[in-house]
Amino acid sequence: MGTPETSREPCPDRILDDIGGAFGMGAVGGSAFHLIKGVYNSPSGARLIGGTQAVRMNAPRVGGSFAVWGGLFSAFDCTMVYVRQKEDPWNSIFAGAATGGFLSMRQGLGASARAAVFGGILLALIEGAGIMLNKVMSAQQNMPIMIDESVPAMAGGPGFPMGLPGQSQSQPQSVQETASTSGSESGSWFGAGGSLENQT
Repeated sequence: MGTPETSREPCPDRILDDIGGAFGMGAVGGSAFHLIKGVYNSPSGARLIGGTQAVRMNAPRVGGSFAVWGGLFSAFDCTMVYVRQKEDPWNSIFAGAATGGFLSMRQGLGASARAAVFGGILLALIEGAGIMLNKVMSAQQNMPIMIDESVPAMAGGPGFPMGLPGQSQSQPQSVQETASTSGSESGSWFGAGGSLENQT
């Protein structure tokens, strides 16, 4: 099983891929949120219209905000991959901190530093959870398979009569008649000649 870093797109394509995925996630999540909010805040009788108007006005904005965050994060992540020449969780942690700080730059240096610390901690938690999940999944895949050897023998084997309990071991009469007629006509079931009674 590959790690999340190795299972992603290669680095230049990763930026566009993350922009599109983040926009889709923000648009879908924003649509659901603003539909519920618009229905709740609209007067009775026009709730559905108010909900759809709220979705049309706000869902593209939320999707765009997510796309900006995803694009900046991927750009910083690719920069870290290029500078450090390796793919590991530290790239994502640095990229999360840089993205948070960059997006809060207009609010001043203190707000930018706080957002960078928060972004780094958030991405560290996400990466830690991903690493733990990968370890649990790989440990489950590497567990030895236990096979139970006490499988009962097939019906008709030694110690097991043919058929269900309570039935006699003799074959049904129609099967015996078919076997005897086909044995007398063609010799035997395998075409060796002679009747079944003669061969046994």
